[in-house]
Amino acid sequence: MSAEGNKFSKIFRGDPWIWAIVIILSLVGILAVYSSTGGLAFSKQGGNTEFYFLRHTGFLLIGFGFLYLCHLINYQYFSRLSQLFIWISIILLVVTLAVGSEINNATRVLPIPGLGITFQTSDMAKLFLIMYIARYLSKKQEEIDSFKVFRNILLVIIIVVTLIAPENLSTALLVFVTCCLLLYIGRINFKYLALLGFAGATAITLLVVILLNINVDNVDNMSNSRIPTWKKRIETFTGKDSGESNYQQLQSKIAVATGGIFGKGPGNSTQRNYLPHPYSDFIYAIIMEEYGFVGGAGMALLFLILIFRCIRIVVESPKAFGALLALGLCLSISFQAFVNMGVAVGMLPVTGLTIPLVSMGGTSLIFNSIAFGVILSVSRTIKEEKEKLNAA
Repeated sequence: MSAEGNKFSKIFRGDPWIWAIVIILSLVGILAVYSSTGGLAFSKQGGNTEFYFLRHTGFLLIGFGFLYLCHLINYQYFSRLSQLFIWISIILLVVTLAVGSEINNATRVLPIPGLGITFQTSDMAKLFLIMYIARYLSKKQEEIDSFKVFRNILLVIIIVVTLIAPENLSTALLVFVTCCLLLYIGRINFKYLALLGFAGATAITLLVVILLNINVDNVDNMSNSRIPTWKKRIETFTGKDSGESNYQQLQSKIAVATGGIFGKGPGNSTQRNYLPHPYSDFIYAIIMEEYGFVGGAGMALLFLILIFRCIRIVVESPKAFGALLALGLCLSISFQAFVNMGVAVGMLPVTGLTIPLVSMGGTSLIFNSIAFGVILSVSRTIKEEKEKLNAA
C-alpha cells in the first residue's frame, strides 16, 4: 500500500467501501438538493437559490463531524448509551405528540430553543431502538428461545412504534419491519416471530380495509388527524382516487421516463417545477431525470453494496452486539432509501420517507450520519482486533 493510502486509512478507519458510499451519497445529495430547491428558494427565500444549498451542506458537515467522532469510539460504548437514550427518545416522542410543531400537516418535530431549528424525534428513536435491541439480544443469547425475552423486547418496540405511528405511519412501519428482521437475525424463536408477523399483517390489512370504507367527512375530528391522508394515499395507489397524491406520482413518473438512459444532466430537471417536495420525498425522481437510468441504478447499487459490506461485518464480528448493531442500522438506512425509490417509480404508495444523506434535511442528516458512524465504528474495531491477533 502507498504512503498516501496508509495515511488515508489511519485517518478514515473502518471499511473503505462504506466511507466511499457516504462520500458519494453526500455529494449526490448536495447536487440534487441545489438543483431541486429553486422553486422553494423563490417562494420562501426571495430567490436566494444558495440558501438551501448552504443549509443542507452545513448540516451535512455537522453530520460528518458526528460520523467521524462516532467511528473513533469503540462500538461497545453504544450499548450502555442505548439504555439511557431509548427512554429519553420515548419521552421526546410523547412530548412531540403533545406540543410538537406541525410540518406538512403532521406533528413530527420538536423545536430546539434558541437555534431556530427543529428535529424529528422519530429519527432519534429509530436509531436508539436498534441499538437497544442489538444490546438486549446479544445479552440474552443463552436464553434466546424463552418467551420472556421476546415479550420484553417486543414491549419496547410496540411503545416506540405506537408513539411514532399517529403522525408518521410510514416510519413506524419501517421501524417495525426492521426490528422484526433484527429479531430474526438475533435468533428469537421463529414461532413467536411468525405470530408477530401474522398479527402485524392482519393489523395492516384491517387498517387498509377500514380506510377504504370509512367516510372521513362524517366522523368528528377526523380532519385533524392523519387518517384522511392515509386514506387518500391508499385510494390513489389502488386507483380509486386521482387527487393530489396521484398528481405527485404522475409527475414523478414523467421525471423518471424523460430522464432516459443518461439523463438530462445536472441542474436540467423540468419536473422539479411541478413536483411537490422534489428535494425530499421525490428526490429520487429528480436524480433519475437528471442522471437517467444509469444514475438511478447507481444509487440503488450503493445501498446494495452497503448491505453486502455490513453482511461481511456480521460474518467477521466476534461479538453478537457488533454484528446486530451494524446490520440493524444498515437495514434501517437501506430500507428507507429503497422505499423512497419505490415511491418515485410508482411501485409503492406515497410515504414521505426520504433517502438518507441525499434528501434535504436538518437534524435527520445528523442522526443518519451518526448511524453510519456507528457502523464504521464496528468495522474499525473488528479490523483493529484482527490486526492485533495477526501481529501477536
